[in-house]
Amino acid sequence: MDYELPGCAYCPPKVRACRVGEADARGPGFCPTKVDPDSIDAAWVKNADPLDMRVARESARVESEGYCKWTRVEEICQFAKKMGFKRLGIATCVSFVDQARVLSAILESHGFEVASVACKNGGIDKEQIGLRDDEKIRPGQHESMCNPISQAELLNAAGSELNLVMGLCVGHDSLFYRHSKGLVTTVVVKDRVLAHNPVGALHLAESYYSRVWGPERPAKLPSLPAQARKRT
Repeated sequence: MDYELPGCAYCPPKVRACRVGEADARGPGFCPTKVDPDSIDAAWVKNADPLDMRVARESARVESEGYCKWTRVEEICQFAKKMGFKRLGIATCVSFVDQARVLSAILESHGFEVASVACKNGGIDKEQIGLRDDEKIRPGQHESMCNPISQAELLNAAGSELNLVMGLCVGHDSLFYRHSKGLVTTVVVKDRVLAHNPVGALHLAESYYSRVWGPERPAKLPSLPAQARKRT
C-alpha cells in the first residue's frame, strides 16, 4: 500500500527502526523514509546552517551527559552554557510569576542575564481583540488579554538568545514561538486540569479521561493510520 502521509504514531513498539539506523530496511510503509525521503534529505541540507548544526550538536551532548540525571531546568542551563548564551528570556503566564522568580534566580546563579515578561503585559482588555463581554472568563469587568506577541517583541528588544516558555495558554504559546527571534524551549506546558501534566490525559484516555475522544472514537486503539483504515 502507498501512503501519502507519514504515520510514526503507529510504528509498532518492536520496530522503531529509525533508532538503530534501519528505517530504510525495516520501517513500515508509512515510515517517513518511505513516504517522503525528499523532505528528509532537504532537512539534512538545512542542517548545514552553522547555527542549526551547533544547536543539534550541543543538544545531543546535553542529552548524553544528563540522560536520566538532569532535570529539565538543569538541561536548559547546560545547553545555554554550551551554546555560549549570555542573556536568557522568560515568557511566563501571569499565574506562574512566583515560579518564574525561582527560575530567574536559578539562571542568574549560573551567570546568565535574565529578562522576564508576563502574558498580561500592557493590560489590554479582551474586548479590544473582538471578544464580547459574555465571552470573558469573568464577564462584567476588565479582563486583560494574554499578549504573547508583545512578550516576544519585548524579549527580542532585550536581546534574549534563548527564551523559556512557562505555562502560556494553547495558541498564545504558538504566537510566542512564531514571533520570537531567539531560540525557544518550554519549561512548563499549561494544563489547568491535570496539574500541568497534559500527558496524563493520554495515559488515561481509555478510562478517567475518555472525554478527550471525538465522535469517531475507535473501538480499540488502531494499529494503522486513518489513511490506511479508510482504504481497507
